[in-house]
Order: sequence, then structure tokens, then C-alpha cells
Amino acid sequence: MLVLGALIALGPLTIDMYLPALPSMADELAASDSAVQLTITGMLGGLAVGQLVIGPLSDAFGRRKPLIVGVLTHGLASLLCAISPTIEMLSVVRVLQGFAGAAISVVAMAIVRDLFDGVAMAQLMSRLMLVIGVAPILAPSLGGLVLEWTSWRGIFVVLAGAAALLILVAVFAVRETLPVERRRSARLGATLGAYRMLVKDTTFVALVFIAGLMMAALIAYVSGSSFVLQGAYGLDARTFGLVFGANAGGLVLATQVNPMLLRRFGPATVLSGALLVAIAAAALLVLAAVTGVGGLVGVLVPLVVIIMTCGLSLPNTPALALTRHGEAAGTAAALLGSVQFGVGAVIAPLVGAFGSGSAVPMGLVMLVVTTLAAGLMFTVVRRDASVGLH
Repeated sequence: MLVLGALIALGPLTIDMYLPALPSMADELAASDSAVQLTITGMLGGLAVGQLVIGPLSDAFGRRKPLIVGVLTHGLASLLCAISPTIEMLSVVRVLQGFAGAAISVVAMAIVRDLFDGVAMAQLMSRLMLVIGVAPILAPSLGGLVLEWTSWRGIFVVLAGAAALLILVAVFAVRETLPVERRRSARLGATLGAYRMLVKDTTFVALVFIAGLMMAALIAYVSGSSFVLQGAYGLDARTFGLVFGANAGGLVLATQVNPMLLRRFGPATVLSGALLVAIAAAALLVLAAVTGVGGLVGVLVPLVVIIMTCGLSLPNTPALALTRHGEAAGTAAALLGSVQFGVGAVIAPLVGAFGSGSAVPMGLVMLVVTTLAAGLMFTVVRRDASVGLH
């Protein structure tokens, strides 16, 4: 759990550490807010596509090799980000960075599925999120500290150094969890056949999109919060880092409450309740943003509630989805992760495109995606008797 947490933490660090630098990055590269947010979209798009490729490869060749290559490539891409002269080149390199990071995400999820399933998997995912939750809590604050003695380019140099350390972790601390006799064919036909099998499972597909929509709610916050909180509410980079860290703390708290809830309720029941609470909180966020009631506090309170519902949703959704397809854990995890980050990649620029001068666009995006997620949960997943609510 500690080893996987250290590896997966590279993803949140890559996304969150440079958030305090987005406004200064826009100024230096003469780019719009929406264009800068495309650097987040680029990485998320790379994560989405990369998982579709790397997931089946991990089912064919094992977990360790794709993981080691992915971490190495991520470090090289971080160095390229640091020397990018234009916003266009930075966005392209972020796609490569995301593609490399996909190996870490999909392999870690597949390793968990190799070893556990059902409620046990949901509980382990919750504990794992406690480990990786340290990354988004510390990342913006670390980014703010780095910005005090260097520019945003220095943040990517730090990320390259982190990748170099994690290569050693991947080589010496990760054991192979997929024996040769359980590996699948690497042929294109076999890979496409595995994906066809997965998409025929309506409940699995619904769970995949629920995960994607809740990730979109989280990404809407990640991509829009720096502009909204620093621009509309006047927070400086360090204060924003502290606020962002506090909200990430809410995410971690929810993931640790989740195992306690699972002792009494099943993953599907916990997920259903979390989605309903998310809709209510998103509606309150929009109301506070439109009316101005409560000021900054009126925005932050529903925000942290939404983030906490993500902390309940993100461990339980993959547990329900991957338990259905343990025979192709890498491919199933790839599809799950691809949709998660693919939806997030679409959502990230929308917040900026509709304006970053207030919390209204961010709140509306959150309200729409949580409502869609709840609709899938109650019209598809809960009607499938094989899911099991307890």
C-alpha cells in the first residue's frame, strides 16, 4: 500500500503542484486562462488514451515492465515541460507526460485487483487514497514554496527529480502480481475482444461513467479553483495552497470514513448516498455563487462537501466495476481510468471557457456532472441484482 501510494502520488503532484503558478504562467507565456487550463487537459487526455494502450499490455506482459517505463518517460517529459518556450509546446508535452503517467495509474489499479476484490478492494482503495491524499494536500503548498525562489519551470524540474526517485521504487519495491499463466494475448484482436466484452456489460459501463463524472467534478474544482479563489476572492498563492490543502484533507477524511461505512453498508449503498449529497452541495454552491450569500465561506463549505463525496465515490466505483471482470483487470482498469480522465479532460477547459471571474461556471459544471452520475446510479446500477447493495 505504501509503495503503490508513493507511485500514484506522482499523478496528483503533476496536476496540483503547479496550480498556484497558473496565473503567472499565463502572463509569462502570453496565454489566456482557458489556454493555460489546456495544459491540464493535455495531461488528462494523455492519461485517458495511455491507459487504453497500457492496460492491455499490462495484462499481456505483467505489471512491472510498463510501470518502470512509464515512470522513466514521465521524468523525461517533466524536463521537456520545464524548457517549453510556448504554451502550445507545453500543452503537447503534457500529453506525453499524461500518457506516461497512465502506466502508473492503470498498473497500480490492476495490482490491487490482482490481490483483492469486492468490499476488501474498496477498503484497500480507501487506505490507498489516504497515502496518495498527502500529495494533493502538500502539492499546491509545495508549488507555492518553489515559486518563492524560482518560476513555474522549476516546479517541473522538481517533478523530474521525484520521478527519478520513483524509478528506484518501481525497480526494487514492486513485485510482479500477474503470473505468466494468467496473462492474456498481446494481439490486437484479443485486446479488442476484451474491450468488446467489457462494453457489453451495461452495469460496468454505467459504473465507469459514474467514476468519470465524479472525477469531472473534482477536475472542475482543480482546474478552476486557482482562478476563482485567487482572482475573484483575492487569495494569494500561499493562502490558496492552504485552502486547497484543507479541501484535499476533506477528500482524505472521506476516504477513511468509507471503510467504516462499508462495515455496515455495501459499496453501492455508500455510493448512492454520496451522489445525492453531491447534488445538494453543488446546488448550494451555485446558489451561493450567484447571490453572493456567505461570500468566500459560502463557496468553500459546499465545495469541501462535494470534494468529500468524491472521496466516497472514487474508492467504491472501481471496487464495484473491477470486481465484475477480474480476468482482465488491466484492461478493465484501463477503460475505467480512460473514461475518468477523458471526461475530466473535456471538463477542465469548460470552466475557463465560461468564465473564471466567479464560482458560477465551476458550480454549474459540478451540478450537471453529479446529477448525471446519480441518474446512472439509480436507473442502471441499482436495478442490477448482481451488484449487491450490502
